[in-house]
This record gives sequence, C-alpha cells and structure tokens, in this order.
Amino acid sequence: MPAFLTPTLRRTLAAFALLPTTSVFAQKPPGEGKPEGSSWGVGIAVISAQKAYKGTDRETRALPMLSYENQYLKLSGPNVEAKLPGLDLGDSQRLKFSLVAKLFGGGGYEASDSPFLAGMAERKSSTWVGGKMEWENGVADLKLEWLADAASHSKGQRIVLGLDRKWMVGPGLMLIPQVSAEWADKKYVDYYYGVRTGEVVAGRAAYTGKATLNAEVGLTGMIRLDKQQSLMLNVGVKSLGKEIRNSPLVDRSTENRLMLGYQYRF
Repeated sequence: MPAFLTPTLRRTLAAFALLPTTSVFAQKPPGEGKPEGSSWGVGIAVISAQKAYKGTDRETRALPMLSYENQYLKLSGPNVEAKLPGLDLGDSQRLKFSLVAKLFGGGGYEASDSPFLAGMAERKSSTWVGGKMEWENGVADLKLEWLADAASHSKGQRIVLGLDRKWMVGPGLMLIPQVSAEWADKKYVDYYYGVRTGEVVAGRAAYTGKATLNAEVGLTGMIRLDKQQSLMLNVGVKSLGKEIRNSPLVDRSTENRLMLGYQYRF
C-alpha cells in the first residue's frame, strides 16, 4: 500500500472497493447506453461504514473519486477492470468477461481502533485481483467474481455471486436493488477474525478461522441532474457467516455502509 495512505483511510477506501457486484460509480447515468470512444468523470463520495469488530466506531470519510471508461478499460474509484472479448447471446443477452483489481479491500484493523483489540497485530487491507463474468439479460444481471489476495497479507480467496436489476422509476431516476453471496476461504477468515496464540488475553481466547458464507443486500439510487451531473446513494447490509460471528473479536452479526456521491461526467 502507498505509504501516504493511513490505515483508516485504506479501510474507508475498502468500503467503496467492496460495494457488492455493482459499483456505484461504474453505472451510467439513466438514459445512457454503452460509451462511444472514452468517457471520464470526477466527483466526491461520503462513505460511512460500521464494521463488526468489538468496540469499533463507525468510520465516515469524504473522498475524491475518478472514473474512466473505454472499450478496453473501466476505472471506478479504487476498482479497475480490463475488459475481455464478450459473447452476444441474442438481442437482449450478453456474456461479459473481465480481469479485475480492487486496490483497497478486505477490511482489517489496527490495535488502536478499539480497546478490545489492544495487543492484536495489525490486519492490513489488501489488493485483490481476479476475474469476473457477467450475464446481462432482460430480467436481471448476474455476476460471478473470483478474487485472490495479491499482496499476500491473508493469502486468501473470495468468490462472489451477485444479482442486480435496474429500474427506471421516473425521468432521470434509476433504482438498482442488489443481492449477493460471498464465500471466503479459511485463510481470509483466519487472518481478519482469528486470534493467534500470542494475542490471547483474558476475555479473548485463541480462535482459528474457517471458511464461511456471507450474504448481502443493497440498494443504489441514481438521479440524473443534467447530461453531465448525477447524484448516487448506496446503502447495504452484510450478514456475516457463523465462522466470523463466532470470533471473539466480533460482537455484531451484520455490517452496514452508506455512501452518497456526486459525479460530473465529461
């Protein structure tokens, strides 16, 4: 990770990088189709996230955001996609493939984040890389994504299966409900939620993580102010698998986030 990024800022960026299946800033404003040539935009996002670790406070940050897209590449905040050749299945169906990188993701903490975490070694957020397949159709969009820890902090892997549907509910207004399931392997769970032998204290027993399945629901709303400007709101709640809930570091069964953003497209 770049040295100028503090751990708290990296975790805030991670909340943006891990928005489920549909990245808010990757969406076109209502009424726009595929980009011709290239397009880019700038904006700002306020992100507020509550993690499940005991004694941690909600983190809220305002961050500048940059987006860019052409026929080969998509940049959306800290998420990067390299587009691969797709497959048309008919007038309203298409398979899309891409290589993905999430530059700040996976969560993490410092011992100073909570009195209960005192004596724990830092768990670092990471860069995740992998591949994504999307099936676009007239009913809903299905996405399957595989990610691996490129920085080898956890040496873990994750698989995310997501479904979203875009609805135009008025002039310039689009709603996108989202559901997803995320499988996280035992290395990921053990790194971020495990307690090592040297970290055991009274009230914090040793814990070895196991693979788990998380579920998430979210809703994105987009309002097009004019041809260039749009506002975006995303809310989401993640239900944690029991292998995470059983960790002595955790006292919540869910995590949640709220993001409000403004974008100007050139």
